[in-house]
Amino acid sequence: MDSWASQIDPILATLPPWVATLLGLALIGVLAIVADLIARRLLARSIARLAHNTQAHWDEALAASGFFVRLAQIVPALVVYFGLAMIPGLGDAAVALGRNLALAYTVLMASLAASASFTAANAVYERFPVAKERPLKGFIQVAKIVLFAVAAVLIIAILIERSPVLLLSGLGAMTAVLLLIFKDTILSLVASVQLTTLDMVRVGDWIEMPSCDADGDVIDIALHTIKVQNWDKTITTIPTHKLIAQSFKNWRGMSMSGGRRIKRSLYIDLSSIRFLTDVETSKFKRFGLLRDYIDLKQAELASYNARVGDTDNANLRRLTNMGTFRAYVISYLRHHPRIHQDLTLLVRQLQPSPQGLPLEIYAFTNVTSWAAYEDIQSDIFDHLMVIVDEFGLRLYQQPSGEDIAAIGSIAAG
Repeated sequence: MDSWASQIDPILATLPPWVATLLGLALIGVLAIVADLIARRLLARSIARLAHNTQAHWDEALAASGFFVRLAQIVPALVVYFGLAMIPGLGDAAVALGRNLALAYTVLMASLAASASFTAANAVYERFPVAKERPLKGFIQVAKIVLFAVAAVLIIAILIERSPVLLLSGLGAMTAVLLLIFKDTILSLVASVQLTTLDMVRVGDWIEMPSCDADGDVIDIALHTIKVQNWDKTITTIPTHKLIAQSFKNWRGMSMSGGRRIKRSLYIDLSSIRFLTDVETSKFKRFGLLRDYIDLKQAELASYNARVGDTDNANLRRLTNMGTFRAYVISYLRHHPRIHQDLTLLVRQLQPSPQGLPLEIYAFTNVTSWAAYEDIQSDIFDHLMVIVDEFGLRLYQQPSGEDIAAIGSIAAG
């Protein structure tokens, strides 16, 4: 370097000072461009191609996040930083300003490289199954905010040539302002910690939150927002802190249980409920699903009626078509191959209403897929709505225009 400088100095001495300064600046600029081409377009790209050919995931993630490119962009800044001191005729103030700018740029690129490494770390972590249960994206975003805040303080300190400690001490008086500015970020950070710690939401969960018009699968959990893809394929973005402040339904428990609930009612016309005749009892006894029920019930009723010792029908217990139908539905569900037999199974009467007597089926299918669940539920109720006529029962249905027209025609005839 000294021999090179000794050869150049006589040549520069023959030139005007301003020309020598411009030539020095031009030379530093050319060297910076060449260093950028070598570092960013050759070395960084070569490292990225090499990363794609390895078996490891972390180097590929670093390349995809732009980590190597950001590091390469530091090289031309270092060329400028060390080269400015060798330019003749450049004042101390100009050298100091140029070096401060180069150093500030170096800090900026280093912080961007560190941010890219955080992104790469999260990409590698998301390859593991635990990432769905414990996502780190929100914490990564907080780390980036802290990183850029520190970088901003360092850059300002470099440009004004002051200690960063003095700048940080001055921030104490701005705490209230900072809390106001970053209120949503602080709320989101606390909410993210609670959601992760309590395992309230995972990527892939089906959640339902009517207050935010959200009903679908969680596709992304970030610091400030959670994205839900609704069943109509629209995307609802929910502020993270709202999942703590407001109630929502998570269907994960249903998926993990292996069963999906059926809770629907058949409305029986009250006027069709009556006692069974002996002929009807004999007919139902031939039903495979009712044989045990009829035998058990007949023995129970015979024992009771014998104790009463009365022949008046008003004092005797008898089988009803409604009770027999309810027993049939229970037996039908007990023998159904798509009904989960280890979960709650009820067939119960609800409070009678002007629409009739609700007979509620409360059971669980042994599949959780939406389409399969709807098929099973529909098949069950198709069968029950047809078989109900065998028991002398009628389903309630409000009169339609056709019914009113038929009554009118009968009255007119």
